[in-house]
Amino acid sequence: MESIRRQNPQAALMSLEAEASARGGFACLFSTADEYETALITERRAQGRYTQHRSYWPFVLFVGCALIVTGTVLLFA
Repeated sequence: MESIRRQNPQAALMSLEAEASARGGFACLFSTADEYETALITERRAQGRYTQHRSYWPFVLFVGCALIVTGTVLLFA
């Protein structure tokens, strides 16, 4: 802060303008969180992350449990 006071006003103004333009590079591309989330979901859908994968494990586990229950009933009947 002390160094800014010692500089002439023109140099201080140029320094502030350079600092403001440097910060502008880090600005967010989206104005709201909804825009960001929409773009994120669209990108993830394009990558195929939200597709349904068919899994047969629940069916296999059901058949296995049914066989175990049937075997237990036949064993103790």
